[in-house]
Amino acid sequence: MSTAQKEKFKIKDLPSLIVETYKAWDEANPWRLSAVVAYYAVLSLPALLIIIINIIGSIWGTEIVQGQLTNEISAALGKDAASSIETIISQTQNKEENLISTIIGIGTLLFGATGVFYQLKISLNEIWKIKPNPNASFWKLVTDRARSFAFILVIGFLLLISFIITAGISALNNYIQKVFPEILIYIAYILDFALSIGIITVLFALMFRYLPDAKIRWKTVWKGAFITAILFVIGKSLLGYYFGEANPGSTYGAAGTIVLILLWVSYSCLILFFGAEFTYIYAKRYGHTILPSKIAVKDTNN
Repeated sequence: MSTAQKEKFKIKDLPSLIVETYKAWDEANPWRLSAVVAYYAVLSLPALLIIIINIIGSIWGTEIVQGQLTNEISAALGKDAASSIETIISQTQNKEENLISTIIGIGTLLFGATGVFYQLKISLNEIWKIKPNPNASFWKLVTDRARSFAFILVIGFLLLISFIITAGISALNNYIQKVFPEILIYIAYILDFALSIGIITVLFALMFRYLPDAKIRWKTVWKGAFITAILFVIGKSLLGYYFGEANPGSTYGAAGTIVLILLWVSYSCLILFFGAEFTYIYAKRYGHTILPSKIAVKDTNN
């Protein structure tokens, strides 16, 4: 067994891991990758939101779910952008169509909603130096889309859990406010941060494990997903503050909402790809090499 394989992670290794990750991340041209995903996110967003609203709404209530999502979008992109997206969703859901149009519409929604995850898969493959096997059949494309749709269901499930836990935290806060009003704000902040970290860590772990055409150990996945989740939550707060104060979409008038979505997704993907690069560097340093799956090969040119 090699020295690299015997080496174990220590906290003191973190700075060198971060530096090595940054160098590899910069070489991978993350700006191009994030721009591609952001473009597909704009096309996918209405369909993605409609599917999630209908899935979770069947359990939690459509109006409640739509209201919760609107609040989240408002916090991230601002009230104007949230209002525009809410209008798009309402107009799409209120259309009266015949059976054929409905079937075509559902197919379009599914194809559109999976587009952003399909592009994320391609980007993660590139960062992890993996490419599709040229001999793979047409069914690989079908499988990729099905896998992407599975992630929509995963997001829906995690959002449902988030809503339930948030409701519980809100009830707990009401009780705490009566007994210990002075520490409520601190408790609420800590619980919200912990909730965000936990749910986003699970999402990134599943994404790193199942979205790319790769074989990776859970031990490596959880460390990479946790680091990515922390960076993502911090980045989300900073982006929310930046969009709220600078309002970069105002310059573009009616297209402002689209620009904000492009910027938010692009910046978020930069963080995600940094986390993916960290996971790759961690795996390589500690002997948990990320290998291509049966339908992929190692990209020797990358």
